[in-house]
Amino acid sequence: MRIPLFRRLKSLSLIAAASLVAGAFFASQASAQREVIIDTTIKTTPILVTGSTPELNTLANQAFNAHGAFRRQAQGHTFKVDFTAAGPTQVQVTVSRSNTTISVERSGQASAASAAPRGQGTPVLSQVVQGGSQRQALLRAADLAVRAMTGKPGFFASRLAFIGERTGKPEVYVGDLFLGDVRQITRDNALAITPRWSPDGQRLLYTSFFRTGFTEIFQLDLGSLQRSTFVSFKGTNSGARFSPDGRNVAMVLTGEGNPEIYVSNAQGRQVSRKTRTTAVEASPCFSPDGSQLVFTSDAAGGPQLYIMPASGGQARRLPTRISGYCAEPDWSKADPNKIAFTVRSGKGFQIAVHDLGAGIAKVVSKQAGDAIEPSWLADGRHLVFSSRTAGASSLWILDTENGKATQLSAAGAGKVSQPSVLDPR
Repeated sequence: MRIPLFRRLKSLSLIAAASLVAGAFFASQASAQREVIIDTTIKTTPILVTGSTPELNTLANQAFNAHGAFRRQAQGHTFKVDFTAAGPTQVQVTVSRSNTTISVERSGQASAASAAPRGQGTPVLSQVVQGGSQRQALLRAADLAVRAMTGKPGFFASRLAFIGERTGKPEVYVGDLFLGDVRQITRDNALAITPRWSPDGQRLLYTSFFRTGFTEIFQLDLGSLQRSTFVSFKGTNSGARFSPDGRNVAMVLTGEGNPEIYVSNAQGRQVSRKTRTTAVEASPCFSPDGSQLVFTSDAAGGPQLYIMPASGGQARRLPTRISGYCAEPDWSKADPNKIAFTVRSGKGFQIAVHDLGAGIAKVVSKQAGDAIEPSWLADGRHLVFSSRTAGASSLWILDTENGKATQLSAAGAGKVSQPSVLDPR
């Protein structure tokens, strides 16, 4: 079984992390969604989703199928959501509330509507949305529909960076959340891992064995596709991640002998060491306000989560009390109380969420194989993760409230992994 980053990092610094990379990608994803649903006691809202063209209809239904707050049904729906092509790069979205009394579904059972629909329903939203393409416009419009129906932000217009191996080597790709408009960004012909967005979406940081055969951190300008060396110190350089304001970058360096957390400015300069331990540190992630770092350390004997000031100082162990293996943390920007991470569960790995306010952690995924590498979406409820089974790796969306998991990459698309989400807002 291929194991998450931290265990290989401990056994052979970061060189062993290369085996985490997933393989061949290409995407005819739209009709390939698979689902895992755990808890049907969480209420969902019935909606009818339509598009004026087959392409809009397919994408709109694919998007709302991945959202755990809704269930799609033709009759007895609370809302009707229509998408109409308004130009090559425009889509009109119309949301109306049905004039029908509907009972919200719980425990897999739904009550019938108590009255027949009257008229066309009550208008809730009507707006023309512009995008770089009609596909992008629809995803943006769908986010407006989610907010109109729930009062909470949508996440459909998110961008993904991830690792694929379509060329035979792991390279960095970017695309939309449903793996449309995919572009191969690197052509290093070398192992590449852990791509991470800058907050403005203009740059990516990633670790690669390109050029020297040792791990260096590179920066990619997505406008020019120019690559530059971000940091290249003696030893291994890995795990680079921007602060929410884009001014600082946390990373793991071994130049002073041990894998430790360092922070630099956005240009890879003024590098400052933040941890001083005999343990292995990995996977630093900033808090939403940038004042703290959560990271993985085996200071207690096995990998656990720790939090410390981003400026340096004493680290404290996060009392997850859920597993002897806790790694790959991601701190939600939408809900600062939530940290998602990978845990060992049984013979495999699953996604867990720690609620800082309640002081409680729980496993929120139930994949048949491994669920690893979580990356939060914009609503603080859903996240993207890598799902691994024997010989396969794919990207999924997970609703952390009801456990619904929906596959994003087609079963025949090959191996893809290590998602990094760019918030569309």
